[in-house]
Amino acid sequence: MRKKSPIFVSALLLTGVNLLLRLVSTSFQVYISGRIGAAGVGLLQLVLSVGGMAMTAGIAGIRTATMYLTAGELGIKKPENVRHILSGCTLYSIVCSCAVAALLYSLAPVLAGKWIGDTRSSSAIRLFACFLPVSCLCGVMSGYFTAANRIGTLVTVEIAEQLFSMAITMSALILWAGNDPAKACQAVVLGSGLGACLTLTLLTLLRLLERAPSGKPFPMGKRLLDTAVPLALADDLKAGINTVENLMVPKRLALFPGTGDPLAVFGTVCGMVFPVLMFPAAIVFSLAELLIPEMARCSAAGSRIRTRYLAKRSLRVVLIYSCIFCGLLHLLAQPLCQKLYSNADAGRYLSLYAILAPMLYCDAIIDAMNKGLGQQKICVRYNILTAAMDVLFLFLLLPKYGMDGYFFSFVITHLINFILSLRLLIRTADLQISFRIPLAALLSLGIAIFLATLLSTPFLRCGAFLLLFGSLLTLCRVISREDLHWLKGLVKIK
Repeated sequence: MRKKSPIFVSALLLTGVNLLLRLVSTSFQVYISGRIGAAGVGLLQLVLSVGGMAMTAGIAGIRTATMYLTAGELGIKKPENVRHILSGCTLYSIVCSCAVAALLYSLAPVLAGKWIGDTRSSSAIRLFACFLPVSCLCGVMSGYFTAANRIGTLVTVEIAEQLFSMAITMSALILWAGNDPAKACQAVVLGSGLGACLTLTLLTLLRLLERAPSGKPFPMGKRLLDTAVPLALADDLKAGINTVENLMVPKRLALFPGTGDPLAVFGTVCGMVFPVLMFPAAIVFSLAELLIPEMARCSAAGSRIRTRYLAKRSLRVVLIYSCIFCGLLHLLAQPLCQKLYSNADAGRYLSLYAILAPMLYCDAIIDAMNKGLGQQKICVRYNILTAAMDVLFLFLLLPKYGMDGYFFSFVITHLINFILSLRLLIRTADLQISFRIPLAALLSLGIAIFLATLLSTPFLRCGAFLLLFGSLLTLCRVISREDLHWLKGLVKIK
């Protein structure tokens, strides 16, 4: 019996769960948008932006650092060192998260009044601060279970967390919040926080039941700081700039002539379009989640052949996958958003942003592989550069070009980050990449979309697109017999 490739089989397992959870999350987003309206969704997005910035600051890079350090010890066959790594990571997380939580709690009125522009959101921010340390500690535990390749255990806990969180949130919305946007924000934060409490409890108990071996204590403070601090700086700066960007967009957009409700327009793009756009990326994020510890194990063991194999195979798979959903989302944008949101503007924006799916999905994989190969410090520079450029572009373009300026800024900054990250991966992993394959795939994508739009109904368009795109990929030899044998090997046991 031939053993299946563990990383891709695990990615398929995570994908199934993530697709289910994203389906539930997207459906819940649709329910909230129908209950509180686009302006209410915009307020919720601003609250979550502030909370996301605080979460990023509190977690301080510890989740990826836990995965990286744990995978490194397992790669050199020293599982007895994992206990000391987890102890150090836990202490680091407690110190950072509690400090950020206290600061967020005290500044909640200022953030609500000055940044968000709605003092009613202060309670939701303070509630988020109370649950922040628990959520950050969940990052330590989930990082360990991912590095240890205990994916089945992790996804089971994630399902339990999501269902529990949804139940709490729905109960709070129905029994207490009603149609009040401010109370709806508190309900969402409450459900998420209690779900994190459940996850931390379950993962801690499962770790204690392992009765793992314990070796001699060793100095790991420098290794931890060298790994976590660059990640923390990159994530904090990026989150801070993104939060400033999200808070700035409605205000600068209001200066554009013809804008009716800037908060509603912002909520349409960020709260309606982006969740649908990134819904198919569940498999991409699952693979990215597993590539960080896998690359770290390969790097620690000095296995450059497997590193190159994983990099090339992952990039090709994600490229083809993202092109498929790029076409489907572009063709189905209007009927899909009409069905979900009854919003024609959302459909127009989705058809526009869908063409960026190949770049966005591939960038997630490239970023994960760079982190797994220990290139965190260089990634910091790229993130700072592109995030700062984004804020500058939005500040200048929104009053003059409106949401067209937003799209232009989004494309340019993400493209620059993608090119720099890909260049770093090629250099670090010593890859030899032929650009014939991505060019042929993108050309096939454009031809297939153009011909499919000539048909009348969405069903016929999607069917024709899949048939045309698959045929063109085969003719251009983007998909080879080796790829088909590899896919067959994932599902067939010999």
